[in-house]
Amino acid sequence: MTVLTVNTGRPVAVDYTDSPGGVTGIDKHPVEGLVRVCDPGPEGSGLAGDAVCDLRHHGGSHQAVYAFAREELDAWERELGRPLPNGCFGENLTTSGVKVGGALIGERWRIGGELVLEVTSGRIPCRTFAGHVGEERWVKRFTQAAFPGAYFRVLTPGSIRAGDPVEIVHRPDHEVTVELQFRAVTTRRGLLPRLLAAGEALHPSALRKAHAYVALQG
Repeated sequence: MTVLTVNTGRPVAVDYTDSPGGVTGIDKHPVEGLVRVCDPGPEGSGLAGDAVCDLRHHGGSHQAVYAFAREELDAWERELGRPLPNGCFGENLTTSGVKVGGALIGERWRIGGELVLEVTSGRIPCRTFAGHVGEERWVKRFTQAAFPGAYFRVLTPGSIRAGDPVEIVHRPDHEVTVELQFRAVTTRRGLLPRLLAAGEALHPSALRKAHAYVALQG
């Protein structure tokens, strides 16, 4: 299990985003050398040199790092019939040999010698993502596929680079995967009560949705 590339992006003005100021950092590219990763606090990216422009929906401690599997990019390449380079889905880490959608909420990854990340949620597709990819009905197609990649919080800061190994150092005792969490908050709300098993490891927004759903059911 490996990080193929570490990807960062700079603010770029585009006509397909509703982000304040009309800029986005979604267009990320592999970088060489070490990249420092730490908890960004309530706003921003966890990676040094990376931009998060729409602070309403992205960045912050619970979405400090975004990972997407190269295997899933390859599957989308075949479906879309065009190359999809590492970083093109806005991911900070393009991985190989890791079943990102099957990761458990609260699962912890050690990357390189120091960095420890904890899975919090899947990525919800948005207008900016759809405009960046430039495919018809992209939000619906991405949602139906239910391989959303994973967001992480930073438990232990560290510096990483392309080629670093990924080691799963903790798997919690529940069955709430990234895929299940994603389906619960998008297309299958009946799954929301199952998210409660992940507890505080879950992204706070998803946890609130699960509690609200259970309360409505009486």
